[in-house]
Amino acid sequence: MNPDLTLAQQPDRGPIFVKSRPVRTGDIDVAKQVRLDAVARYLQDIGNDNIEAAGAIDTHPLWIVRRTVVDVVRPAIWPEELTMTRWCSGFSTRWANMRVRFDGSNGALMETEGFWINISAESGMPTRMSDDFMRPLEESTDEHRLKWKRVLAENAPEADGAGVLDTPFALRATDIDPFDHVNNAVYWQAVEEVLSARTELRTVPHRALIEYLSPIVSSDDVVLRSRVDDKTVTVWFLVGEALRAVAQVSAL
Repeated sequence: MNPDLTLAQQPDRGPIFVKSRPVRTGDIDVAKQVRLDAVARYLQDIGNDNIEAAGAIDTHPLWIVRRTVVDVVRPAIWPEELTMTRWCSGFSTRWANMRVRFDGSNGALMETEGFWINISAESGMPTRMSDDFMRPLEESTDEHRLKWKRVLAENAPEADGAGVLDTPFALRATDIDPFDHVNNAVYWQAVEEVLSARTELRTVPHRALIEYLSPIVSSDDVVLRSRVDDKTVTVWFLVGEALRAVAQVSAL
């Protein structure tokens, strides 16, 4: 586990949003375990539901994620009902770290955190959250000056490096969101492809972490540069030689 990123515990004050949902067959792998791309979709859904419940869907409707952390302590296995608990663990005026804990009816436990950026519907750029929106966030955390810092700071290795593999990743029309960006859950589908070479990681507690550095758009030709070693699976998302995202899965 990366020592630079410790997930905050649930606070005893401030707003907490709770939602339940079942695990469905479209969310699981051959071992009936929930996939990482399904977890990403769950996080998008509960985020949207939280915004709606707060009455802020008209004023803060658009968000993009810069980083997602998923600590799979005990995996969710179909069939299982998941209770998701969401709260803010830190924020600044334009972005927030949002924690979501997944508790399963059969014992699943996943701890997640997402670095979410508020986007202007007019400019498509990061924009300040309103005072009314930020006021409840202040109750949940003492971190009111959250800054972005890369955790996966390693750049892509050379293509001919030891243990390095390049694989084209074809984009589909259904992968694209309203910003003409690849939806964040689709990156996790690519990670799942590479992770299939290290299935034993899925059988132990593990951390999956992805950082989105700049958007991949529909016209891009994407190459996955991956490295699999004894401890980790790392995937770099490249367009030409430009690094667009990096993901890593390792045992906790």
